[in-house]
Amino acid sequence: MRVVAKFGGTSLGSGDRINRAADSIAAAVEDGHEIAVVASAMGSTTDDLLEEITFETDEADRAQIVSMGERTSVRMLKAALAARGIDATFFEPGADGWPVVTDEYGEVDVEETQNRALEVADDLEETVPVLTGFLAEGPEGSITTLGRGGSDTTAVMMGKYMDADEVVIVTDVEGVMTGDPHVVEGARNVGEISVDELRNLSFRGAEVVAPSALSYKGGNLDVRVVHYQHGDLLSGGTSIEGEFKNLVDLRERPLACLTVAGRAIRNEPGIFNHLSEALAESDVNIDAVASGMDTVTFYIDEEEAERAENILHREVIARDELSSVTVDSPTAVVRVTGGELPNQPGIISEIVNPIAEERIHLQDIITSATSVALFVEWDDREKTLELTQDLF
Repeated sequence: MRVVAKFGGTSLGSGDRINRAADSIAAAVEDGHEIAVVASAMGSTTDDLLEEITFETDEADRAQIVSMGERTSVRMLKAALAARGIDATFFEPGADGWPVVTDEYGEVDVEETQNRALEVADDLEETVPVLTGFLAEGPEGSITTLGRGGSDTTAVMMGKYMDADEVVIVTDVEGVMTGDPHVVEGARNVGEISVDELRNLSFRGAEVVAPSALSYKGGNLDVRVVHYQHGDLLSGGTSIEGEFKNLVDLRERPLACLTVAGRAIRNEPGIFNHLSEALAESDVNIDAVASGMDTVTFYIDEEEAERAENILHREVIARDELSSVTVDSPTAVVRVTGGELPNQPGIISEIVNPIAEERIHLQDIITSATSVALFVEWDDREKTLELTQDLF
């Protein structure tokens, strides 16, 4: 197998842990696998360096300073591998053969980076490349960075561009957990999780794999997360399945919009549960939900509208906090999903403005970490789809 292994700061936080990392790399090489390594700064080195920059500095000098953590890590790992008889070569920005380059806007130069990554891959039978994570080479050889979680991004990007079979993220957690083990009891490792699920969790606080890294994951590239104490790069942990695609999609069937009004609904515990449970018990699937201070709106298949209205009306009659239920149909929904959505400031206005300019009434807009759902009148669906597709 061809594997890119990324070692996080905790997994390289001491000499003993660097020895452990080198042992796992050497074992994989000795088993006949081609291994490329991406190294983060040791422990909290990057944060420590940033805290010490208490003086005015420009971005170029700042990048040079914070790069020292990764530069040290690759030299330490290279030396540890050499001590085990493994031929290794460390790479850093500015050195011959360094693969990750950015353009004048700070964006990754895909074509140049891919070409250079393939050149690094050509030598995998002879040497183990140890690359600094997080860092990139800008125009004229300047040092730039890939942002928070940039070492994860380096690893999955290299896995993609080096035609690797798998990327292994070695970190201080046992893969993706069912909950934060420091907070909840009985948290356990999740054997598999989809890239869509993990990206949403990552944008909502799960610090397992950087969201920017997962945008590079293709369907043919396996990605796993393992604990640094596991010792085996090629087994265990959590497997991240699938790929995150940019997609603009129109729901083929019309929806009905059922709105329940009530006094300060959001301040009444259990109201939403009673309403959604009543629909669920009658096998009415909820496509989406929107809420306000005094309303809850359920979007369901239009064919279920009359039955659902009767179900919700019974709840309105039974509860003093609720006033009335109303139905509006047919409604269309256009959904935009994409790996880069959360990283684009102003993206909501870019999506909405063309719709407003065409005088299309936007009934609702529901956003998540990685998607935007646009609800419009059924007759406006094709135009809304066309306008949205033009943006992506």
